[in-house]
Formats: sequence, C-alpha cells, structure tokens
Amino acid sequence: MKIRQGYELPADKEKLLHKTIRLEWISIFFSLTIVVTVYLAMGSSQAMKMALLEDLLAFVPPAVFLLAMRVRKRSPDEGHPYGYSRAILLAFLAASVAILMFGLFMLFDSASSLIKREHPTIGHFQLFDWQYPIWSGWVMILALTYAMVPPVILGRMKMPLAKELHESTLYADADMNKADWMTSAAAILGVIGIGLGFWWADSVAAAIISLDVLKDGVTHVRKAMLNLMDQRPTETIGNKPLGLEDKIADALLREPDILDACSRLREEGHIVGGEIFVVLAPDQTNVARRVQEIAEQACTLDWRLYDLIVMPVEKIER
Repeated sequence: MKIRQGYELPADKEKLLHKTIRLEWISIFFSLTIVVTVYLAMGSSQAMKMALLEDLLAFVPPAVFLLAMRVRKRSPDEGHPYGYSRAILLAFLAASVAILMFGLFMLFDSASSLIKREHPTIGHFQLFDWQYPIWSGWVMILALTYAMVPPVILGRMKMPLAKELHESTLYADADMNKADWMTSAAAILGVIGIGLGFWWADSVAAAIISLDVLKDGVTHVRKAMLNLMDQRPTETIGNKPLGLEDKIADALLREPDILDACSRLREEGHIVGGEIFVVLAPDQTNVARRVQEIAEQACTLDWRLYDLIVMPVEKIER
C-alpha cells in the first residue's frame, strides 16, 4: 500500500498556527469567566438566559479546533493512507452545527415567551449598609458589558488568521464571537426594556439576535457539508473559488512540452489535493520522470497544494 507522506505547513504559516492555538486557549479562559459572571447575574431575564447558553456554546468552536489540530498532526498510516488532515473539516462541521442549533433554540425559546406573554421581573437588593436598594438590572448590564469585550477583541484577531491559514473552523469561531457580543448587546437592551416597563423587550431582543445567529449557522453548515463532499476549493470567507485550477493551468501551459492541462482539486483541511491532467508533446521520451517534475512544479505554486497526482492523457475533455 502506498501511504502519503506527512504534510507540514510552511514556517510562516506554522508560526501563525501556533499563535492561533494560543488564541483559542485564551478564548476558552475568557469564555469560562464570562459564563460564571453572566450566571451569577442572570436572574429571571430571558435575554440573559440566552446570553448564558450562547456563552456555553462558545466553548464548542475553540474546543473542536484544538482537538482537530492534535488529530491533524498524526502521520498517515495503513488505516488512513491519506492522513488525518480532514479532521479539520469535521471540526468545522461540529462548530457550524453548534451555531445552527443555538440559533434554532434561541428563536424557539424567545418566540415561546412572547406567545405565553411571560412578564419577567427584575428586583432590587440591598448592598451592605447602603440606604438605597440597588436595581438588579444594573448588575446584569455590567455583567453583559464585560461579556461583550473579550469576544469583540478575540473575534477581530481571529478573522485575519482564519484567512491567512485557510481555516474555516477558526472563521466559524470568529463568527461565534460576533454572535457572543451581539447577544450580550441584545440582552442589555432587553434588560433596559424591562426596567422601562416593556415586558416584551426581553424576548424580542433575543428573537432578533437569534435570526442573525441562525443565518450564520445555516451558511456555515452548508459550506462544511460541501467541503466534505469534495467541493472545489473556495475562499474561507465567502464561497468564491480560489482559482487554483487556473493558476496551475497558466503555469503549466508555459512549458513547451505541455500542449494542454487542467486540474480537479478538493479541500482536505489546510491542504488542497487532487489530480492534474496533461497532454504531453508526442516527442516526450521519459514520461514518468516528466510527470514527477510537473507534480513538484505545481505544488510550488501555492502553499496549500500538496500530493498532486499528474495523469498524462491523449486528450482533455472539458
């Protein structure tokens, strides 16, 4: 059995990956502090409960990313001759499903509260010997304000790294951070609405933010499933093709002994693999050596290209 050689990222990308891993551990730490803070200040607010659940789900993307990074490092073996690079795609699917499920639950729960016309109340408490009672809503707002700050900063740091590393799971995590701070902002509006006497403000705020989370979840799940079904390589942010097929064809067609060329590529996590079909000149003598040279040349065109198979054919049917 032919087993693929293990893949290593270029030195600059490996450095970025180590930075990303540290960032994900930092995300887990801050998520833990946010969950504790929001739980202690939650009270009976619907939006606060949604914020807490969303903060709990925020553990999923960084956790599955870190797990996938460990699995990815395993060397190919007889059981997995292509290696474990696709573990990243599974992590992306898990993170995407977490976002989708949260959006669905959030929409259902907030809609149920509106239909039942639940009237949440926010009471007061006495702090030490302070003569005036303190409205609990102020504590909730302080907790939610803290819950907004780390996700905003971490999300902005992760987004460019996701693009540089071609890392969809990291992009989904950054999107989850966006949902984090938006949920906290909506919860603040809901708490203020309750204080002003608008009983429905709490649930409406949660319902509005759930629609945005739901949209992101559907988009990510669709992209994850297409990647697992060997969709052509696309950009991490959006669904625009990377154009690697054209890049390979343009480079190879400059060679005098290559009459025609095209490729068929698929994503395998960080790397992109597939086949290249070439029509060689009739006077080509050592085809086997030339095919190996073409494969090595194509892999130098982009850091994501790896273990490309070159197939010489008589004619390319498009």
